[in-house]
Amino acid sequence: MAAKNNYLDQVVAQQAALEEDLRSGPARAESAGAPGRGALGKRAGRIGPVRETPAQGPVDVRITGFWRWQTVLVPPNAFVVHTRRGRPEPLHIGVGVSFRFDPATDSYLVVPGAIQTILINAYCICKELQGVLVQGYVQWIIDDFATAYRKLDFSDAEDPMRLVNVQLREQAEAAIKDKVSTMAVRDVLSDKQPIIEELTARLRTVAEGSGGEGRNDRGLGLNIVTVQIKEAVVSSNTLWENLQRPYRSEQDRVARLAELEAQQSVSERQVAVARTTEERRIENERELAELRARNEAARFDRDAVEALRRTNREHDDERAVAELAQETALQALRLERERHAEQVENTRLQHELARQQLEAELALAQARTRAAHEEQLLVLERDKVGIDNANGRSATNIQAQLVQSLPAIVSRMPAPAELKSVQIGGDTTGLTGIIAQLTEIVDAVRQSPTS
Repeated sequence: MAAKNNYLDQVVAQQAALEEDLRSGPARAESAGAPGRGALGKRAGRIGPVRETPAQGPVDVRITGFWRWQTVLVPPNAFVVHTRRGRPEPLHIGVGVSFRFDPATDSYLVVPGAIQTILINAYCICKELQGVLVQGYVQWIIDDFATAYRKLDFSDAEDPMRLVNVQLREQAEAAIKDKVSTMAVRDVLSDKQPIIEELTARLRTVAEGSGGEGRNDRGLGLNIVTVQIKEAVVSSNTLWENLQRPYRSEQDRVARLAELEAQQSVSERQVAVARTTEERRIENERELAELRARNEAARFDRDAVEALRRTNREHDDERAVAELAQETALQALRLERERHAEQVENTRLQHELARQQLEAELALAQARTRAAHEEQLLVLERDKVGIDNANGRSATNIQAQLVQSLPAIVSRMPAPAELKSVQIGGDTTGLTGIIAQLTEIVDAVRQSPTS
């Protein structure tokens, strides 16, 4: 027949109870056969004559007024949040805030503001794979209700804190189990401070937030007041007896020796006691000497190792400082060299730019000089051609040209009313004489009556 696993049965039963506790208010009420409190039921209960009606739940909330003109009176030590349809933010939120209430458009939530206490019974497995029951309690209070009502479930009408307590208890038990799994049985029984510190750190991280600089992490809006471990009990009776057996055996041995010594005679006992005392003294001195020698040797080894470590650390630091100084000097030299090279390059560029400017100005001056020279040559060439043309015209050529153009000139002139005979005499070989004669003919034509 297979052995029964009591621990597994216990874990399964706890899981079933946890699932039942984590159900919300309406679901839990339906599973228990109790009628739920819907919005219509609340509204029907409020409509009636003017009276004071105590609200259901752990907080003594009074509702006064008639129909849609009601007033909710909240005790001074309870948190309340009042919302209205169509409003993104609550109308009222705080401690002990009373307000006017319209059941058709408004909704509110009232939560106790007193300190809550959670009892913890964590069945853990230590490092030696032995079962240990750790009992403790956690006390917490709401610190920031504006954050808490958005992140936590207060929907249970009978106990709004029930689901929050269940969730925090499960987180606390998980933290205790994680810590105990890394500890020995004797450490768990003798020193509970590591468990308290681990549990406090985890719960505060979840409830109060990380608290880092520059971060808007308020956690769940809760404040962990205190965390305590009351007792740690070993689940196995055999293991518990084995842990107590050395002390009990020692006490039993002392009692039996005392009884044996009482039965012996005074003389024998004195000798035995003297001999035992001397032997014990010698043995203690020898053990103490060996212990002192071992301690001295360990201390010497530890001091030697520490001295060697410090010497190596000092040498490493000096070497690092020297390397850093050398690197700094090389960097400064490299920067100086780069700056000098940059200055040389800038000087070279300036000289190159000045040389290019001088060359450009010289080329421009040469071009201007060449252009002026070529212009002068063109002027001289034009004057030379004009002079050659003027010199090349002879009287015969001029006279031939005038004779050729004379019919055209005469055709353009008006018909004279009378004809006169004009004799051109004198020297007709010269250009001046020909021009003078032509001028006289033209003047005569102009002075005619018909002109």
